[in-house]
Amino acid sequence: MTETHYWLMKSEPSEVSFDNLLTLANQEVAWFGVRNYQARNFMMRDMVLGDGVLFYHSNCAAPGIAGLARVSRLAEPDATQFDPLSPYFDPKATLEHPRWHCVHVQAVKKTRLLTLAELRQTPDLQTLRVLAKGNRLSITPVTLQEWKTLQDLLLR
Repeated sequence: MTETHYWLMKSEPSEVSFDNLLTLANQEVAWFGVRNYQARNFMMRDMVLGDGVLFYHSNCAAPGIAGLARVSRLAEPDATQFDPLSPYFDPKATLEHPRWHCVHVQAVKKTRLLTLAELRQTPDLQTLRVLAKGNRLSITPVTLQEWKTLQDLLLR
């Protein structure tokens, strides 16, 4: 059996918010537009079906975790890299040799907004990578202990 991993995945609510996710078919969305090789590699090499996802709203007035999701489809080429009208277009990508991939995530549960300030104030979360100075990755791994602490905070 494959080991479950846990992830914090950032989305700008102006692109896709957790509330948007709840309105989509099967409450599922492709995690498109990732243009960082380390984050892409997490999706391609490390994510498995059923992995837990903390859906994090970023670059907004109230950043924080807005809901729980799961990886519902494994990595596949990100279609936005081929669309010249997309802000995520990559002229070096081809159908034969795609450069960017994405997984699909599916909503599990909307939670209260667990703000960035609350995350910073929680002693058991000081190792959470989203809190590291200078961290800009849109996808970061979360340890099992961090996941359990976050579940307690989110589902109060």
